Amino acid sequence: MIGERIKKLRKKKGYSIAELSRLAGVSKSYLSYIERDLYTNPSLKFLAKMAEQLDTSIESLLVEKNGMALTTFPKSEKLDEEWKRLITTAINEGMTKEEFKNFREYLKFKNWKQNH
Repeated sequence: MIGERIKKLRKKKGYSIAELSRLAGVSKSYLSYIERDLYTNPSLKFLAKMAEQLDTSIESLLVEKNGMALTTFPKSEKLDEEWKRLITTAINEGMTKEEFKNFREYLKFKNWKQNH
């Protein structure tokens, strides 16, 4: 889970929850909930803040130990530079994962409607 990976990286860097939350500019209680998997759907903005402070990438926070991504990317497909820029822009503009999911559903519906 994402929380377990954040906790492991935090401890590896020698940060307490309070210290990491201060450095990343996030709530200590929210970080604690994420680490304990009480909240399992952090925003991309939150993940970007964690990745920056933990010297890692968002992608590495989203990847299981066995190398399988928590997304539906084909195994052979990696995020190229254009995808990374698009995702970074969306995060910096404040897009949440829920908004991204809703946008994808809208596009699916729009495509379906055009084909029927």
